[in-house]
Amino acid sequence: MNITERFLKYVSFTTTSDEKTNLTPSTPGQMIFAHFLVEELKSIGLTEVELDRNGYIMATLAANIDKPIPTIGFIAHIDTSPDMSGKNVKAKVLKNYDGKDIVLNETKNIIFETSKYPEIKQYIGQDIILTDGTTLLGADDKAGIAEIVTAMEYLLVHPEIKHGKIRVGFTPDEEIGQGADHFDVEKFDAEWAYTMDGGEIGELEYENFNAAGAKIQFNGVNVHPGYAYHKMVNSMRIAQQFIGMIPRHETPEHTEGYEGFYHLTNVEGTVEKTILSYIIRDHDRDRFERRKKEMEHLVHKINAEFGEGTAVIEIKDQYFNMREKVEPVMYVVDLAIQAMIETGVKPKVQPIRGGTDGARLSYMGLPCPNIFAGGHNFHGRFEFVPIQSLEKAMQVVVKIVELLPTKAY
Repeated sequence: MNITERFLKYVSFTTTSDEKTNLTPSTPGQMIFAHFLVEELKSIGLTEVELDRNGYIMATLAANIDKPIPTIGFIAHIDTSPDMSGKNVKAKVLKNYDGKDIVLNETKNIIFETSKYPEIKQYIGQDIILTDGTTLLGADDKAGIAEIVTAMEYLLVHPEIKHGKIRVGFTPDEEIGQGADHFDVEKFDAEWAYTMDGGEIGELEYENFNAAGAKIQFNGVNVHPGYAYHKMVNSMRIAQQFIGMIPRHETPEHTEGYEGFYHLTNVEGTVEKTILSYIIRDHDRDRFERRKKEMEHLVHKINAEFGEGTAVIEIKDQYFNMREKVEPVMYVVDLAIQAMIETGVKPKVQPIRGGTDGARLSYMGLPCPNIFAGGHNFHGRFEFVPIQSLEKAMQVVVKIVELLPTKAY
């Protein structure tokens, strides 16, 4: 099975994660896909293939060289984002893309406009996989899985490529921030790993946001509006005031590069109780800590005006910048850069404006930079992945494995 066929098979599985179920994996479709992957990994010849009750898969490509070589791993995630439906994905291959707007769905008049997504023009002449515009595609991260599996199959078919022991890991629920919750680093038993979970071709990332989630509850008093004078306290209006206190240019739509932000993700409210959900992000740890303190300060200001207990905040750290854990072992990044160059890919080393399983795994003792999976416009109807990017990512995995025995670690 070639990588395109494999990827198209994978996206036919519904694996949307759901943070509200409090289960692991959070949705049954992830376990269905996991069982499929287990059988596939066995069929191509990997050993020690295991699926645990939480939906984590681990497998081994056995060494074919009698030489002490570090065991390394490749990791991707099974789930797709709940930001848009991943059910009944109707993927299609657009051959020899001509650079024009693409009609994804004539019936529903869904058009991929190049004026809005001009980055697709760098793939003129290539073959592009897209959807019919009614779902996301799922390249995040089924592209990564397809690249890893195809690379392992290639190495098994080409034993002349000498290599050490390689570990493979697939995780559930990365999209809801739980991908590393039950990952057994000790059992995985690798010195370092790479997540195949980046975006466009060439991306290589070993810096990510420090991340926290904040929930602020605003407590009001509900009274009949005809008799509310000096009695009613409308929690929604107080929450609205709080929202206005957040610096308006420190939001995702106004920031880029290393700039952090506050992002309001959900509002649930009545007169009596309103809950705001925020995510807090910054690459710099000190600025990150100051952002959390600023949120607490704004809550204090609300309480000073409306009375103690009007606003209650809960902040939970989610993950931290992996740079702190990767910099002491920068040779793992250098190896990936060399592999890209030798496969004809120009490395684009940049910070992740987000996070991956690798961020938390790095803090769990498994340094884990992030390599491109090849896709664009993740989490939405205009997601796409060039087939040539899938192929290049697979070749990078193979080249990393091939180069490792030539290094001294």
